[in-house]
Amino acid sequence: MNLPPPTEKQARIIWLALTGLALALIVALVAATVWGLGRVLNVLSPVLWPIAVAGVLAYLLDPVVDFLQRRGVPRARGIAVVFVLALVIVTGLIASVVPRLVTEAQDLASKADTYTSQLRHRATGLAQEPPTWLPKAVVPLLRTLGEAAAPGTNVTSIVSTNLVSETSAVPATETVTAPAATAPADQASFKSITDSVARILPRFGQWLSRVFGFVGAVFGVIAGLALIPIYAFYFLLEKHGIESKWTDYLPIHESKLKEEVVFVLNSINDYLIAFFRGQVLVAICDGILYTIGFTIIGLPYSVLIGVMATFLTIIPFLGAITTCVTALLIALVSFGDWQHPVGVLAVFAVVQALEGLVIQPKIMGDRVGLHPVTIIIALMVGTTLLGGILGGILAIPLTAALRVVMFRYVWKKREV
Repeated sequence: MNLPPPTEKQARIIWLALTGLALALIVALVAATVWGLGRVLNVLSPVLWPIAVAGVLAYLLDPVVDFLQRRGVPRARGIAVVFVLALVIVTGLIASVVPRLVTEAQDLASKADTYTSQLRHRATGLAQEPPTWLPKAVVPLLRTLGEAAAPGTNVTSIVSTNLVSETSAVPATETVTAPAATAPADQASFKSITDSVARILPRFGQWLSRVFGFVGAVFGVIAGLALIPIYAFYFLLEKHGIESKWTDYLPIHESKLKEEVVFVLNSINDYLIAFFRGQVLVAICDGILYTIGFTIIGLPYSVLIGVMATFLTIIPFLGAITTCVTALLIALVSFGDWQHPVGVLAVFAVVQALEGLVIQPKIMGDRVGLHPVTIIIALMVGTTLLGGILGGILAIPLTAALRVVMFRYVWKKREV
């Protein structure tokens, strides 16, 4: 049976449907690939995180090593000099910052319950008698916060009650089995011992499993920390060999396809270098500025918040918001006035202004080239698909690399 060919309008509809289906398939494949990458990273994280940290250190130290090499210092000797200088700086930071950091962390941990109770009372008080300047939409949130921070049920009384009920049930069981009292005393003692062993062995096995797991995790962290300088040394030493010969190890024959794969991988590598080298320096500057600012306004735990900000602000936007909220809560429960929270907001505004107008343009420039809205969307997608902090960190450079690929193959005609 011969069917008539589709009309022009029907052909457009068919091609539109096929195009939509193809786009949906591409999006599904990309999402599945990113999700699978996240699962692989989760499984291989004990092996990959020392390599990743060593790679970031190599990105940061490579300009200094290149500078020494241009001055006539052999590369291996320059790497050794840079490592010694880095060790001296890290030792100085540990000697000056870590003692106060540990003291503040211990003090915060000891006062955590008190701060939680104060936060609950203040939130409940503001919810019951909201001031005129407080937006009405915030009142339900404060009420929920006060209820969520309310002290929970006394677990100790529950456990003791259960234990008393269990022990009180034992004589009843014995009275039911009273006819067995005629058994010899040694048989009763043996039965009691076997019952005790049967109860203890599973608990002992669980405890032993937890101990071995903890020891294995600690050993893995120590081994990873010990491998970081070794990886970084060889990354720096073999930099030129890696740059010139890494394409030889791609399992693809010399062809146009290999050229395109090399282009994509080079784009990803360039953006990884630009992002990590720049963002780590920006985060260090932000952490120092937050520490100085919070110390000036007299905020407790200023060093702890500054160190936390140094690690968190590697992730744009999310790290800054988390730091600001944490500082505001500490100011609220520590002083109970409006001046210190306003001071926290002032410090946050000054640091963000310096970052946006001075620090980031000087360090990173426009090498990543992403719109702020694109960065926020990338962060949300990265933390959802890749999971956690790692997804947030990798989201920006991977999105920038995807932007280059899209400009090359989709949005612009390829230059011949």
